[in-house]
Amino acid sequence: MDTLNSSGCRCGPARKAHWQPLFVATAMKNFANASFPPEVISVMEEALDAAVASLPEPVHSTHVQCIAEAILRAADKGERDPQILQRLALLELQIVRR
Repeated sequence: MDTLNSSGCRCGPARKAHWQPLFVATAMKNFANASFPPEVISVMEEALDAAVASLPEPVHSTHVQCIAEAILRAADKGERDPQILQRLALLELQIVRR
């Protein structure tokens, strides 16, 4: 069963289960010294859910990794708005894909 997240995108359990381990692995690899409180992690997860849900199928792991890294970088610099994190990540994905 799909659920609507705060940005109105559908994110099904199977789709979310696909990226969560990658998000954790990315965080461990590139942000080993970063530390985020639980409320910021929740905001980052919301942004990632919305960004991944907005991608056309099939969603590639490299795209999810690029989005996750962009969200982590922006959150590490202080951004806390999930919609802005989502937009920044999707814009970065468009730039990198070219």
